[in-house]
Amino acid sequence: PHPKGKMPVATLLPFTATPNRKSASPTSFRLTEKFILLLVFSAFITLCFGAIFFLPDSSKLLSGVFFHSSAVETNTHTGPDSSDAGSAGNDDRLLAKIKKDHEKALLEAKDTLQKLPDVIQNDILADKAKVTKESMGKGGKDGNNLPFIEYHRPPGATGLEPQDPETRERRAKIKEMMKHAWDSYKRYAWGSNELRPVSKQGHSSNLFGDIKGATIVDALDTLYIMEMFEEFDAATDWVEKSLDFNVNAEVSVFEVNIRFVGGLLSAYYLSGKEVFRRKAVELGEKLLPAFKTPTGIPWALLNLKSGIGRNWPWASGGSSILAEYGTLHLEFMHLSRLSGNPEFAQKVMNIRKVLNRLEKPQGLYPNYLNPNSGQWGQHHVSVGGLGDSFYEYLLKAWLMSDKTDEEGKKMYYDALQAIETNLMRKSTNGLTYIAEWKGGLLEHKMGHLTCFAGGMIALGADGAPGDKTGHQMEQAAEIARTCHESYARTTLKLGPEAFRFDGGVEAIATRQNEKYFILRPEVIETYMYMWRFTHDPKYREWGWEAVQALEQHCRVEGGYSGVRDVYASSPNYDDVQQSFYLAETLKYLYLLFSEDDHLPFEHWVFNTEAHPLPVIRKDKTDRPNEVE
Repeated sequence: PHPKGKMPVATLLPFTATPNRKSASPTSFRLTEKFILLLVFSAFITLCFGAIFFLPDSSKLLSGVFFHSSAVETNTHTGPDSSDAGSAGNDDRLLAKIKKDHEKALLEAKDTLQKLPDVIQNDILADKAKVTKESMGKGGKDGNNLPFIEYHRPPGATGLEPQDPETRERRAKIKEMMKHAWDSYKRYAWGSNELRPVSKQGHSSNLFGDIKGATIVDALDTLYIMEMFEEFDAATDWVEKSLDFNVNAEVSVFEVNIRFVGGLLSAYYLSGKEVFRRKAVELGEKLLPAFKTPTGIPWALLNLKSGIGRNWPWASGGSSILAEYGTLHLEFMHLSRLSGNPEFAQKVMNIRKVLNRLEKPQGLYPNYLNPNSGQWGQHHVSVGGLGDSFYEYLLKAWLMSDKTDEEGKKMYYDALQAIETNLMRKSTNGLTYIAEWKGGLLEHKMGHLTCFAGGMIALGADGAPGDKTGHQMEQAAEIARTCHESYARTTLKLGPEAFRFDGGVEAIATRQNEKYFILRPEVIETYMYMWRFTHDPKYREWGWEAVQALEQHCRVEGGYSGVRDVYASSPNYDDVQQSFYLAETLKYLYLLFSEDDHLPFEHWVFNTEAHPLPVIRKDKTDRPNEVE
């Protein structure tokens, strides 16, 4: 049982029967007084709910009209948006809501009977203030209580054909790969989270609980930027009719945030379809109970129905993981912006507050933090799994804020300095790598996940303090070269999950359980950033090598599969087409062979699942979206 789990009211009721410790004191209530209070309270509740539900709300009607027309206008390649069909269903929903609120009011009334009079007095005042504030603060809302937003598509949602014929051909090849991956998923696993391409059936990862359709939501923006609009519309239709978050199962807060919330946000910003904004906010609200911990550091796992959270049983002393609680910032800032609810932004800003209070060993951030005590767990530090995207989100939070988030900026460059000092090393033959730090001792191993750091360092080089820009670009190029070597030194020309620099080996996996390749994007992601910043043709060549290896060794009749050993002479398939293959690997390849004005960095920031989110402009003129 979790101390923070909501206590069911039933367990509270027996206390009314037990005699109060203070029953002799004159302040305690007699039964008649309790009854009168209950009456007053019920009347108050009825008054509030009556006002909310039965007064005519013209702004609600009007914004419904506006929404529909604006959706039709901005929707260029398809017919009218169907996002507000089924108004008959709305009446049923309204009745259900009234009923639910009525039951809640009764429970609250029972609950209140157990409180002291001055506590009740304070509660009533607080409730009054809240109701007043809400009625003042909420202007035009649509049926889902979302503020009216005039949608403007940010620049570069789709791109022009590349000038160079070879590049154009290669880009077209990658679109064909996306079509093969998508069509296979659609044929054999539609609605499942992922596809098993060899056995040609659906596959469900326990990361998503009982939420379905991970591949659909993850692929939405890739379909859009590749201008696969028919497929995009089929996916949109599925989201509208079948994407359901009311599941009685535990999900990974981190995975659901980066794949589902991120995917829905990007789909909204690219297409302007209201259904994506609505679903993103709905899911965001379902994730909020994860933050109900003494420190506000969220749980790793959350039951979306009960709102009860816990941490991974294997994590150091019940700790939360740096890369998990540190990879919510971009999405939650946008959720606040699209919902008008500041709570999302407050939750992630509070995480920063907790981290800034803590003493960092050597300026490094350990991978484990206890959400109850607010203290570090084991002193393990990694720029790979368990740590990686925390650092990425510090930098990207600053960039996404139109460079106004000075705190994020400082935290990023300070952390990068500590990483350079403590973790970056050069092998005997001059390969730069980022090792893992375990309580002061280095493990000379670099994970495939860590290879994203080349792209991250390149992205941040321009804003580096002092004259460090050139130095950071060199570091980024060196990491890209090391990661390319990890691919080049295998039989299948695909990189292992982790590779080592000890016992005479360099950039080679020495353990059987590190030799697999699961269609990961990080190396290609780094090639894409390096190409954008340097236009050195070798990055496109390296990307094309990866394309050929994927086609040769991962492509099967029913999609694309990961392989169990990249050093074996023929592939042994793991039979999973990961959703991030469509979200990230193929998207970054496509952008590597696109012009720079396709999703340009000055307007877009990619979340850690490669979902592009627009920069939130500080001047109101150029905002892709306006929240009034």
